[in-house]
Amino acid sequence: QLQLVESGGGLVHPGGSLRLSCAASGFSLALYTIGWFRQAPGKEREGVSAISNSGANTNYADSVKGRFTISKDRAKNTVYLQMNNLKPEDTAVYYCAAVLRIGVARLDSGFYDVWGQGTQVTVSS
Repeated sequence: QLQLVESGGGLVHPGGSLRLSCAASGFSLALYTIGWFRQAPGKEREGVSAISNSGANTNYADSVKGRFTISKDRAKNTVYLQMNNLKPEDTAVYYCAAVLRIGVARLDSGFYDVWGQGTQVTVSS
């Protein structure tokens, strides 16, 4: 069974950092594109970042460029989202998602077909 499990969310002050993890089980990330998405209350889900199966291609939303970094650990079959200089507007439930595609890193949610349960990130003073 294909499964994604997010972890690492929490409460952080503005300017702080968090690292989210997306652990995959039941399949190898070597053949899958992984995306990170977020959804704040009353807002639509938005793409935050994505990484291709090889890790060679990455993509970021303009709102997080220069602050967030996506990476992949093949040995652990896990994708990370390092989030620095967090802002209150980053507050949302963060989800990771997977799709069996190679060489692409898209940010549209309809591209993905396996989703995790989400982890809450709250940025507040």
